[in-house]
Amino acid sequence: MTTKKLYIKTYGCQMNVYDSARMADVLAPLGYAATEVPEQADLILLNTCHIREKASEKVFSEVGRLRPLKQAAEAAGRRLVIAVAGCVAQAEGEEIQRRAPAVDIVLGPQTYHRLPELVRRAEGGERGRGLVDTDFPVESKFDFLPEETGGQGPAAFLSVQEGCDKFCSFCVVPYTRGAESSRPAAQVLDEARRLVAAGAVEITLLGQNVNAYHGEAPATAAGAPSSWGLARLIAALAEIEGLERIRYTTSHPRDMDDELIAAHRDVPALMPYLHLPVQAGSDRVLAAMNRKHSADDYRRLVERLRAARPDLALSGDFIVGFPGERDQDFAQTLRLVSDVGYAQAYSFKYSTRPGTPAAAVEEQVPDPVKAERLAMLQQLLGAQQLAFNQASVGRRLPVLLERAGKHAGQLAGRSPYMQSVTLEAPPRLLGRIAEVEILEAHPNSVRGRVAAIEPEPVRVDSAARGCAAASAA
Repeated sequence: MTTKKLYIKTYGCQMNVYDSARMADVLAPLGYAATEVPEQADLILLNTCHIREKASEKVFSEVGRLRPLKQAAEAAGRRLVIAVAGCVAQAEGEEIQRRAPAVDIVLGPQTYHRLPELVRRAEGGERGRGLVDTDFPVESKFDFLPEETGGQGPAAFLSVQEGCDKFCSFCVVPYTRGAESSRPAAQVLDEARRLVAAGAVEITLLGQNVNAYHGEAPATAAGAPSSWGLARLIAALAEIEGLERIRYTTSHPRDMDDELIAAHRDVPALMPYLHLPVQAGSDRVLAAMNRKHSADDYRRLVERLRAARPDLALSGDFIVGFPGERDQDFAQTLRLVSDVGYAQAYSFKYSTRPGTPAAAVEEQVPDPVKAERLAMLQQLLGAQQLAFNQASVGRRLPVLLERAGKHAGQLAGRSPYMQSVTLEAPPRLLGRIAEVEILEAHPNSVRGRVAAIEPEPVRVDSAARGCAAASAA
């Protein structure tokens, strides 16, 4: 089969990073291999996110930059297919067709298992509405994805849950990703084993509302639970040989149950870091957001989590300038941040999402006020993050060395607390866990030196496992 070149540009969340990897997997049987150079590509795929401000306009701008590449390819006698996937495609499919004729394929995040057929048709010259697929199919895309994956390196993502039933008034996820759904536990465990066999040491479980996971339980004895929650899934993943670290994101406070809190105490492989968005510290604003929890509910939850795991590092999401937010509401957000203390956080000015309830609220906050509030919040959050990093100086932390650093002779990785760590180390340590003494703290990272190297994890490939089972039988 002739090798064709695939260029993927991924926007937004970690779920999109995972989805992009799986789209590359489904296109591999068509002869597509990845390229980092769009000018070399036969297929350019934009995997889009609708969360950030002006997300759709950024996509249209990118398509405009790609149009000359398509024209140059046609002039050279070859076909360049351009596809737009993901949440902007789901929300703006008709608008993309109208405004961006250079786009051949539009598909939503639930239908990328159908991508190979759409690409075949586009390669054959088909255009128009037939190459738009933004359905919410009855069948799960995960049932149609190839089992073999290209591997993601030492730190891998694994999607276990999609969609959301919470309907926060500012959020498009229920409309672009659909209702909450969870993959069967056996399917997740099988994919995790394949990722570990391909070199993964750490796996991050992904979902728009991942702690709402309720996947079908593996076949078990009569009377066993018919479904697993996230805590039970984590416990089973922790039993996989060679899987040293487990993380999960993103969570909702309302779905942080007793079993999951206990897992942070009882499962050593579950890292002491939790991304738990609160969005605001004002009960009035939280009610307008339809979050269905109060600021004090969140504080009490944090207390329970830290009682279970005292060294837990917290991350959060914050929106400033939500419609109707007043000075006293914003002051309550600052108070909550001061009370909780964050190791990391993400904060944004509110921006309207067409079709969401908050977009129709008349009492919009002026942009200069949003900007002022955001600067104040980020100053406080930045000071907390720097203080957390400074508290690490002098400690020895196990760091998974995931990638080459920016400078020669440098590797980079993550501490258990999700801190970015850089250090001088030989390339042979890539993919290993090193005990690192932290020497310096910076606002967004720490620097260290290797103190010791952990033994390589035991890996049992599927063939060896099958032979062992046959021998035991």
